[in-house]
Amino acid sequence: MPTLFRKGPYRIFIYASDGNEPMHVHVQREGRIAKFWIRPVWIAQAGGFTLIELRAIMRIIRNEQA
Repeated sequence: MPTLFRKGPYRIFIYASDGNEPMHVHVQREGRIAKFWIRPVWIAQAGGFTLIELRAIMRIIRNEQA
């Protein structure tokens, strides 16, 4: 599970074996893991995060894409 980057309490990473799905990242915080599509950035699996936190994570992913 290579970590792409960390931002605040979040670890953004990929699984090497996720080759058959559209481009996406996983975000972990305190045992919760969410999955986000990259193009466009959107929630694939909420993983127990609140909607407010999911929106904040989406902003982080969008900002880091550049």
